[in-house]
Amino acid sequence: MKKLLVAGLMVSGFAFGQVKKDTLDKEYKLEVAPYKAEKKEKPLPLSKKGQVFVFYGWNRGAFSNSDIHFTGNGYDFQLNNVQARDKPTKFGIVYIDPSWFTVTQYNFRLGYFIKDNLAIVLGIDHMKYVMKQDQTVDFSGTISDPKYAGMVQNGQVNLADSQFLTFEHTDGLNYENLGIEKYKNLIHKKNIDLVWSYGAGIGVMFPKSNIKLFGNERSDRFHVAGMGTDLRTSLNMVFWKNWMIRAEAKAGYINMWDIKTTLNNKPDKARQDFVFGQVLAGVGYTFNTKKYN
Repeated sequence: MKKLLVAGLMVSGFAFGQVKKDTLDKEYKLEVAPYKAEKKEKPLPLSKKGQVFVFYGWNRGAFSNSDIHFTGNGYDFQLNNVQARDKPTKFGIVYIDPSWFTVTQYNFRLGYFIKDNLAIVLGIDHMKYVMKQDQTVDFSGTISDPKYAGMVQNGQVNLADSQFLTFEHTDGLNYENLGIEKYKNLIHKKNIDLVWSYGAGIGVMFPKSNIKLFGNERSDRFHVAGMGTDLRTSLNMVFWKNWMIRAEAKAGYINMWDIKTTLNNKPDKARQDFVFGQVLAGVGYTFNTKKYN
């Protein structure tokens, strides 16, 4: 019996030893898949949070008739339904010469996308406003100077000879504005995108008004004169993801209650409000502030 027990233990030890050896000899291979960074595709232009664009262009403007009220030492009167137009510069080198860029009716835009398809846009609209000289307008109010009071006939005054008044915002009718614009991609091709936008803006009027009233020395200085607001829409053709051509239309309202009409900080001033329309076109550049593979 003892011999049988010893023999059993020996056989058992051999078996367990064999299993342990086989277990130790067995190879385990751990396969690890190589890490691949997630590829971020470059987004469509004028569509993604963090994108930026800059734009420079030129405009044509139109203005509704306006009532202009003048107050100062010895006068308080209003000219009704005064007509005005813009003053585009004749096409030439002046449009591309940086030293002359303020001569033209120009526009500047700087946009930043605060959300996907939504941008805040800082703008400068350098329009020009010129009162039509050859017109007769209705007059109401008083003038103490007999020379200029005598120019009023039957409740009207003829402005044609320029003695009574010349009135311009030609350096210019500057609308410094901040807008918010929504963008939508209409066409996406390999190297061309067509993007539509619409929005609204508000800002201050900072004109340099050229005004000569009653033979006084011409007022010609920059001054915060009032405020403006607008609705706008644009089409943007983007080439090779970055370069863009922009065409924009805008309509708005301007109210200027503190237009300087004389020099030397005299209290003389004018006020007017009117509706304006504007079309503009130019070139720009857009880019991403984030890196994409």
